[in-house]
Amino acid sequence: MWCISREAQDSMKKHSRQVVIVGAGPGGLAAAMLLAKSGVKVTIVEKRDQVGGRTSTWEQNGFKFDIGPTFFLYPRVLKEIFASAGYDLDQEVPMKRLDPQYRLVFGAGGELLATPDVEKMVKAIGAISPDDAVRFRTFLTVNRTKLEKFLPFLQSPFESWKDLAKPGMLKLLPLLAPWRSLDTDLQAHFKDERIRLGFSFQSKYLGMSPFRCPSLFSILSFLEYEHGVYHPIGGCGAVTRAMARIAREMGVEILLNEPVERVLVENGKAIGVKTKSYSLSADSIVVNADFAGAMKKMVPNHLRNRWTDERLAKKQYSCSTFMMYLGIDGKYDDVSHHTIYLAKNYRQNLKDIGELHQLSDDPSFYVQNASVTDSTLAPNGQSTLYVLLPVTHKSSKVDWTKETPRYRELALKQLAKIGVTDVERRIRSERILTPAGWESEFDLYKGATFSMAHSLSQMLHLRPHNRFEDIDQMYLVGGGTHPGSGLPVIFESARITSKLLLQDLKMEPQWDSGVADELTRDELVGVAS
Repeated sequence: MWCISREAQDSMKKHSRQVVIVGAGPGGLAAAMLLAKSGVKVTIVEKRDQVGGRTSTWEQNGFKFDIGPTFFLYPRVLKEIFASAGYDLDQEVPMKRLDPQYRLVFGAGGELLATPDVEKMVKAIGAISPDDAVRFRTFLTVNRTKLEKFLPFLQSPFESWKDLAKPGMLKLLPLLAPWRSLDTDLQAHFKDERIRLGFSFQSKYLGMSPFRCPSLFSILSFLEYEHGVYHPIGGCGAVTRAMARIAREMGVEILLNEPVERVLVENGKAIGVKTKSYSLSADSIVVNADFAGAMKKMVPNHLRNRWTDERLAKKQYSCSTFMMYLGIDGKYDDVSHHTIYLAKNYRQNLKDIGELHQLSDDPSFYVQNASVTDSTLAPNGQSTLYVLLPVTHKSSKVDWTKETPRYRELALKQLAKIGVTDVERRIRSERILTPAGWESEFDLYKGATFSMAHSLSQMLHLRPHNRFEDIDQMYLVGGGTHPGSGLPVIFESARITSKLLLQDLKMEPQWDSGVADELTRDELVGVAS
């Protein structure tokens, strides 16, 4: 008779660990790569017919569009995840760093070509506000320090208020100044409101107003100038497709067209999921889906203590977006890759979105004209236009079945303000997505495209935890959990969550994710201080 040692038995048990990930978005795919690298058997179940979630590609008549994110920021985190799996991100997904990064058109007058070239940027700011130009370098210096000191905390879980009481975190308070809004923080650097908008409109990446967004998020615009704004060739959907291919090569099984009907819970523990075709058992469940939408759909209300339907309804949610994906005959070679129009009455526009929940007559908008950089997105002689108007999340005050035709016409008129004219006659392919569509197609609660708002009352330990509080053996990745929205932050959530899950399975992470990942929590505090 063969006698198997206890060490061998433990090893066999570890390598038989099963994890099911709900959703093949960027966070779920990153977690799958990390867990597979560490010896876990991973299955991803995805409701749609392709991977990527909101970071996927829509194709029609030879035109290709990113559905959600249209640029790549701070690729360092994903480079480390790829490297941990034995792949080179630069080789797998070629990216082009943009210069200028984008063109800002101010409804109040003036334009700004945002460039990572510091000398050119100083001159560009000076053409609008000479007094503010000299402060640009100071802005970069202050935010470089802010990012360096806060980064270890962005890489760590926040599971209770005690994590806020760490000495390193307390020392950061004067620098982070959480009592100040982003706009107020920027007033220390820039007096002209147009310049401040140029360094704060990035709060829209979080679905928030710069007049309400915490001052911490000045690091968003800093990241653009310090680390670059990139266009992945083939669009951001090319990134998630590469991740899925690599995950499969690592042994991950991805089941498409398999919407999860419910998470199977027994004695307060997640033990599997029920899809339309399967009942899959697992040692752990990772949910990579819009948090509020997933909870209401997949987990019965009586099984949730902190995150009940009633409490979810009381939370603050981000804005939504009115989207137009246009395949165009011909090209707009004189229009920048990215253009942002900031309405003359920007404050009122934001109030319409976040407080009054009504549609503006002069909305701000964003246009991606990616064909000036990437010829793979459209047939020869044609191009793509991605048009985004921030709007209120789903509200009883706006009936999109009635408003869609009117807002489409308004959006096309607005394009003339950035030099995009004669559009309608040249449209060869068109798709429109409203908050109602975001809700129905992607299960986004209230159609809020950036999940829960990133207000102080919904950040760090007050955001849904990476190790889900209400159900054991259940974990979260994505924009709805800590650290928050945005691709690099979502990839960081995958590292945090994967490490917690492996810790609970008594398994060691088999990846090197940089200095911070190798340190203990006490050492992290030392780095931050």
